[in-house]
Amino acid sequence: MSTNSDEPWAFLHGQFVPQAQAHLTLHDAGFVMGATVTDLCRTFHHRLYRWQDHLFRFLRSCRAAHIEPPLTAQEISVNAEELLAHNSSLVKAGDELALVLFATPGPIGFYLGDSGGVGDAPATFGMHTFPLPWARYRRLVQKGATLVVPRIRQVPRECVDPHIKQRSRMHWWLAEREAQLQDPGSSALLLDLAGHVTETASANFVMVRQGVVLSPPRDSMLEGVSLAVVRELCGELGIPFVEQSLSLDDCLSADEAMLSCTTYCLAGVSRLQGKPLRFPGPIFGRILQAWNRHVGVDIHRQIV
Repeated sequence: MSTNSDEPWAFLHGQFVPQAQAHLTLHDAGFVMGATVTDLCRTFHHRLYRWQDHLFRFLRSCRAAHIEPPLTAQEISVNAEELLAHNSSLVKAGDELALVLFATPGPIGFYLGDSGGVGDAPATFGMHTFPLPWARYRRLVQKGATLVVPRIRQVPRECVDPHIKQRSRMHWWLAEREAQLQDPGSSALLLDLAGHVTETASANFVMVRQGVVLSPPRDSMLEGVSLAVVRELCGELGIPFVEQSLSLDDCLSADEAMLSCTTYCLAGVSRLQGKPLRFPGPIFGRILQAWNRHVGVDIHRQIV
């Protein structure tokens, strides 16, 4: 399919296509079964940030989900850079892009009357970009995140490995709807079946107590690339970083709390389960300033 130089591209089925024309078929397992592995990487100065970390996590997720991408890691990187170079030329200098990777088990032939069953076809692999929606994050960075713990619990690791970044997200949809009914504008923070804090739909959660940054254990949640940045920056700043199980009561008594996420990097939490938390907190401020120096951008100023 031919592509135009003045419209965004996507990469699908091994070729670049106009993004508006990139589609999955009705019998793709990503749609029929919700079996989709994904990852998302953002840019700074129109260059992918921590790309190798995101690509490694994506390929690890594919292996854990028994999906074999049709391209090698090097081939994915080459095409990602070409896609980014083209799409970056279409946005303003002060804007940044998110690059999304996804893979599914491919089409399920019999679902549209063709031959073949689940997993018989080659995997579907694609990439696309979108401009980071600054307006979506402005309230978050200016006023802090508000979190609600809904009745919905995190999917047990015995059912789905939490290290697979994937889009089978019905439980998140239900959790977010419940959070919105309880506190409009809030996000859901899920507990596991034992009552320990895990994560939100798009971010890792950490709290601070007596100068120590505390994170849920990495085997209980998706291991975030941005959470790894927080851990590294804490090491540079001499701030202790400890992984341990956290109860909701632990978090409600925190000195401060924050979220780490690929798109906005770091946001303070101003309210949890209706209780105000210190915002912005001093540890949050130190980590954010170190992150700014690391990427050469005032991240929150760029957003607001």
